[in-house]
This record gives sequence, structure tokens and C-alpha cells, in this order.
Amino acid sequence: MTTEFWLWIAALCAVALAILLPPLFRRAPISSADGAQRNTDIARQQLAELKQQLQSGALSPTQYEAQYNDLQLSVLDTLDDQGRGTAIGSAGRWIAVPIAILLPVGGLLLYGMLGEPEAMKKAEWQATNQKLADNVQTMVQRLVDRLQQHPDDLEGWMMLGRSFVYMQEYQKAAEAFGELNRRKPGDPAVMLRYADALSMARNGRMSGEPADLVFKALEQVPEDHTALWLAGMAKAESGDFREAIAYWQKLSKLLPADDEAQQQLANMMRMAEAEMVKAPPSNAASAPNVEISVRASLANGRTAPADSTVFIYAQAANGPKMPLAIVRKQVADLPIDVVLNDSMAMQPQLHLADFPKLRIVARVSKSGNAMPAAGDLIGSAELNLADANRRVNVTIDQEVK
Repeated sequence: MTTEFWLWIAALCAVALAILLPPLFRRAPISSADGAQRNTDIARQQLAELKQQLQSGALSPTQYEAQYNDLQLSVLDTLDDQGRGTAIGSAGRWIAVPIAILLPVGGLLLYGMLGEPEAMKKAEWQATNQKLADNVQTMVQRLVDRLQQHPDDLEGWMMLGRSFVYMQEYQKAAEAFGELNRRKPGDPAVMLRYADALSMARNGRMSGEPADLVFKALEQVPEDHTALWLAGMAKAESGDFREAIAYWQKLSKLLPADDEAQQQLANMMRMAEAEMVKAPPSNAASAPNVEISVRASLANGRTAPADSTVFIYAQAANGPKMPLAIVRKQVADLPIDVVLNDSMAMQPQLHLADFPKLRIVARVSKSGNAMPAAGDLIGSAELNLADANRRVNVTIDQEVK
């Protein structure tokens, strides 16, 4: 907590004490003295009237004596009441000390139990992060504008791709690195960045183009750390765990013994060894190759932004809902023809041929997330692998609720 925070706490405690304590010390001695004087004057006047009545004969000596005694008792009672009131008023002052101590101490204890001491730091941290995010967005937009005017700026494309990776916008990062790869073909550093971003945009899948890019780069830089890491990931995804372990072992030898990546490499190699026991490589080779032709289109009356993501995938009609094969496109590509096969699998141990009845789905994801969300547009069709015709038309005509 900052000095400013403590100053605010002290100021608030001072204000509270300034409101609570003064009434405890407030007395009215002048008013009490005035009251006593008035009562004395009234008593004297009543005594003078009694004496005048005695002299005029209106009162007998016995009556005078009785009323005189009553007057004395009345005056004494009045003075006694005023004395007790003053004593009570002054006696309440003792509570001022406990209040002055307990109010700030109790307030801090309650704040410690119920409050959030790091709230100000969190607010400052959030404000700083938001400002940084805004600055990055502004910088990226300026970079995009500049590349539109100067598309041959290779460093600009590299910076744009890295910026999108930082912002976790992997599809845009892949597009930027893809453009750089077209303008600077054969560069291993570019190919590896493109492969990594493309894999992240496909929910971590390395099969297909990402793996091809990695192994092309690995031919030129056989000891590159990123290339070895991604090559192991690609082999593990394809079910070739022995090759994956070989790449990771080579990488482990190149890294310092105390490198933080060593522990993660060891964990991945243990997991790969366990998978080798559970799923021997012969299983993958025995699965027949299945290809499904899909034509996906958007129904009349259904609209979505042209850059919205379209997922086209096959899943078991009666079985796990994880896509067996998936491709990613954009609304601007629709209508489109794609082919689904086992090379697009998210789980290498599962194959299209393992399930006789499939559900082919095309979904427009406005957020770009792989998980369905309310507002997405979706369409589906079912396919029996026993049918000779493995061609499916999917019309995106429904909205996810």
C-alpha cells in the first residue's frame, strides 16, 4: 500500500474522531449557573411574599412556618438535581480515550479481514496493462497501414507477425508470417515462425503445412532449438513417438543443464514413452485412409463478417465429440470445397474409418474460438462410410443458442 493510501486512512480517521469526540467534552456550566441563580431569585421572592402575608395576618405563624419549610425543601431539591446533571455530563468523558484508540485500530482490522489491501496495486496494474494494450493496438494499426503502402518491407512483416503473437491473435500472425514467407522463401527463421503461428491458429495441431515447414527448416538448421522442439511435437501428434523422443533428446543435449525447458522436455519424453506402450505404431498404419469431400455454403438470409472463422470438421455421430478431422477457413471463402482426411486429425490415435457413421459440421465462429458459442452459425449433415459416395453438402442455416 502506498503512502497516499495511508494518508487517506489517517485523514478519514481524523474526520471520524472530530465528529464523535467533541460532544463528550461539551458542557454547559454557564447555563447551569444561570439556572441556579434564577431559582434562588424565585425562592427569595416567594420568601418575601410569605413574610408579607405573615405581617398582614393572611398567614398564621404555624402556616408561615410550614410553607417556609416547604420552600426550603424545594430549593434544596432543585440544587441537588443540577449537581447530579453536571456530574453525569462530566463522567461520560472517559469513553473518549477508548473511542480514539478503537476507531482507527478496529477500522484497520476490519479492512484487513474484509477489504482488499492490494486493490490499489491491482487497479494501477490493470490501468498500466490497458494502456500498454492500447499502445500495442495503435502501433499494430500504424504498421498495417505502412505495409499497405510499402508491402516489400520484410522487417515490417516480421514485426507485425510477432505483434499478433504477443496479442494472441494467432490467425492474423500466421497470415503475416505467411506473407513474409512468400516474399522471403526458404528462410528457416521465417518458416519456423510461420509454422508455430499456423499451429497455434489450428489449436496446436502440427499436421499438414506446419509440419512440412518445420522439417524443411530443419534441413537447413539441424540444431535449431525451435525446429527440434516443433519437429518433436509434429512427430508426437502423428503417433511416431520414437522419432519425437529422438528430436527432444537432441534438443536436451544442446540446452544448458539448468535451462528451464529441460524439465518440460523430460515430462514430454515420459509421456511419449507411455504412449508408445499404450498405442504401438502398427495401429496407425493399419487404419485405412478415408477422404470425405465437403462443400460448405452459407444459407440465404444468413450473414457474417467476411473475416469470421469457419470450422469444417467431421465427428463421430455416436462417439467422442472431438473432431476427427478439421480445417479452418473464412466466411469470405464460402461456398468452398474441402477434403477431410486423417492428416487433419486432432488426435492421431482416432481415425475416420473407426466410426461407420459420421456427422459433418460447418460452423461460423464470430469469436474465432474452436468451442461453439451463442450467436455462432452452424450447419451439419450425416454420412455413412459404407456408402460409395463420400461427398457431403453442408448448408450453414442455424444459429447456436
